[in-house]
Amino acid sequence: MTGFVLTGGRLALPEGLVDDGWLVVTGGTIAGIGTGTPPPGEQVDVGGAYVVPGFVDAHCHGGGGGSFSSGDPKEIATAIKAHRRHGTTTMLASLVSDPVRALVDQMAVLRELVTDGELAGIHLEGPFIAASRCGAHDPAVLREPDTATVDALLRAGHGAVRMVTLAPELPGGVRAVRQLAEAGVIAAIGHTDGTEEQIRPAIDAGATVATHLFNGMRPLHHREPGPIGVLLDDERITIELICDLVHVHPTVLRMAARYAGRGRTTLITDAMSATDAADGRYHLGRLEVDVRDGVATLADTGSLAGSTLTMDAAFRNLVRGAGLSVPDAVRATSGRPAELLGLDDRLGSLRTGLAADLVVLDGDLRPARVLRHGTWIA
Repeated sequence: MTGFVLTGGRLALPEGLVDDGWLVVTGGTIAGIGTGTPPPGEQVDVGGAYVVPGFVDAHCHGGGGGSFSSGDPKEIATAIKAHRRHGTTTMLASLVSDPVRALVDQMAVLRELVTDGELAGIHLEGPFIAASRCGAHDPAVLREPDTATVDALLRAGHGAVRMVTLAPELPGGVRAVRQLAEAGVIAAIGHTDGTEEQIRPAIDAGATVATHLFNGMRPLHHREPGPIGVLLDDERITIELICDLVHVHPTVLRMAARYAGRGRTTLITDAMSATDAADGRYHLGRLEVDVRDGVATLADTGSLAGSTLTMDAAFRNLVRGAGLSVPDAVRATSGRPAELLGLDDRLGSLRTGLAADLVVLDGDLRPARVLRHGTWIA
């Protein structure tokens, strides 16, 4: 279908919800938006359902049984398709910590998909993270962020690396943040045991993202705010939240999202290969993971190991579980992450001239239909 008019929708526009709206799709682009009597053309009536922008996931490791770290193009394609079925039309491929040579090999496969437009970029979550807060990362492969290694990874990405998560308290950490920022790469603070005094210089050096706030970092204390307090309080930082209601309690999600506001809150999945797949034994990078009742934990320690979350579930959880509004959820799952990745001039909201990426949500806020670049996803 190359052109049609979507009608009868409750459109989640940047200015708010609009009932009985219509939206014209032509050649993969939103060509017009309005209310009332729709223009002529083939009609697709959604019967009063919510119509929201396609979800943008800036932190995802895989899904559908496939892992972005596998180096297997078929596995990677499976993961992309799994998340698209749940409304994610734009995503970064996140890689867990590995030896530099392995990361270079993995990026060689992924960067072709970035060039083809299947992925929006690559996110390196490590290996420059704190062993004491490494979570589901193999501590044996962690290392300090020396200038030469950071440069080698960026060069290996051929411009596809969009974000790097690191612990700024490591030797060379603040220098690496500055190096990333100067290269136009998002420097994210995460998996850190840093104190307030160690986190603030990294923000001043150009760090702009808190990788899954609360998880993989020193806890908040009323006499030592640590990374959580500093990152949540600094207006320069966009916070990531894993909204599966397992990693972060609904009350804490609500508090963080309300404090950071629409301008600084993004939802992510941090999904691993078991997402949209059966319970069982999986791998996250080099480590074995057990998935029971949809909760992923390391086989040897029981620590949380990513999630089996999809962005539509994150959307529902923010609204139904944490009690925020649908416009808040739209902003956190589409608008703000698109801005963060520098893609908001092309996607992330329902606006004329942007990509025709959208999700039709049923009464339970589950995807009834997903449109990417003007084509319906099966």
